[in-house]
Amino acid sequence: MVHQDERCFDLVVVGAGSGGLAAAKRAASHGASVAIVEGGRVGGTCVIRGCVPKKLLVYGSAVGEQLADGPSYGWPVPPVAPQTHVLLDHVRREVDRLNGIHEAALNRAGVVLVRGWGRFLDAQRLLVGEQVLRGETILIAVGGQPVRPHLPGAELALVSDDLFLLERFPSSMVIIGGGYIACEFACILRGLGVAVTQIVRRQLLRGFDRGCVASVEAGMMEKGLVVRKGVSPQAISSTTTGRRVELSDGSTVEAEAVLLATGRTPRLDGLNLAAAGVAVAGPRIPVDGDQRTNVAHIFAVGDVTDRINLTPVAVDEGRAFADSRFGQTPRHTDHSLVASAVFTQPELATVGLSEEAARQRHGDQVRVCEARFRSLSRALPKTGSPCHLKLVLGLQERVLGCHMVGEHSAEIIQMAAIALGMGATKADFDRTMALHPSISEEFVTMG
Repeated sequence: MVHQDERCFDLVVVGAGSGGLAAAKRAASHGASVAIVEGGRVGGTCVIRGCVPKKLLVYGSAVGEQLADGPSYGWPVPPVAPQTHVLLDHVRREVDRLNGIHEAALNRAGVVLVRGWGRFLDAQRLLVGEQVLRGETILIAVGGQPVRPHLPGAELALVSDDLFLLERFPSSMVIIGGGYIACEFACILRGLGVAVTQIVRRQLLRGFDRGCVASVEAGMMEKGLVVRKGVSPQAISSTTTGRRVELSDGSTVEAEAVLLATGRTPRLDGLNLAAAGVAVAGPRIPVDGDQRTNVAHIFAVGDVTDRINLTPVAVDEGRAFADSRFGQTPRHTDHSLVASAVFTQPELATVGLSEEAARQRHGDQVRVCEARFRSLSRALPKTGSPCHLKLVLGLQERVLGCHMVGEHSAEIIQMAAIALGMGATKADFDRTMALHPSISEEFVTMG
């Protein structure tokens, strides 16, 4: 094959998701010549098929509960059914708008957008279509993709990416998986009137504080979700009305559609990393504190690495890489205290150690303070699950973990993360004047 002349850049970024975009624009601002390679839409998982459209669906699914609360507040709203085709269309339009914004931002920054899927020819050259790009430095930021497990009939099921492309949501769905994606979509779909059965091999939301997860699960079941734990899928088949899932206990469950939400894996297929000599451990690329792979001039950020797979982490890793490599201002991303949220209904947000992790690490030094109560917003409707707030304390009452289930959890935990990062103690929380009436005041008044 005859290639065009090589195009040379100070930095070639493979993948225009959150981490790649952040690195490319920051490197360009430091004066580097930058190309970014993308075979799909600019914006990556978060903008195109993840965080942003998912959160819009969360908002859309919550409207039904708000309308149901209307009579309690003097708004006699008659029963109505959601038009999920309208919601999905509006979400896609917003994604289109954001895609355009990100493309324009690259153009303003002077970053060259190269359309196509990149494949390494050697440690410094990538083939993209019929173009060859040479990078003095190369950054791998291709993100992840849903796992489709080896299961008979798995091709009959949807994965999370597919949900955003549907014309409407089905009337019923079986969701296989117990992680945050499975739980979030279970709540979204249930809020939009879909009958949902969730199949969980072990437990929901492994790795999160177990007491808080129990509160989430209770709230999900109160909304009519069916959660079947301790079973696993054996096969998926078609029926005249949809799909049937055979389970490990010999039972079956049927629905119009099945969603496989059994994890994500780096999108490394086709990159030909072996040609560049880049090492892979398991499904991910190991990196050091500078985001450097085993090849000196090749780096990686975001979901392809063996670090925390969250959008803000990828963004900071990308910027830290660019500042260190091109801006003469070396720094590392701090992965030690990263807040996270699960946009279930009720919402879960957390920063620091869970009670289980704290007791494993610090033993009898750990003390737990928690509060459970129904928020004032539920006083008139008299429905909805209680809020659950929790502080995990260590030696000298230092706050090791802060967890919340309930309204606005993510917004509240974001501020709590600042306090934990500064080494706050229970006494620091206690002497903070409460803002009343609010949910968050319980963090500074609990015993």
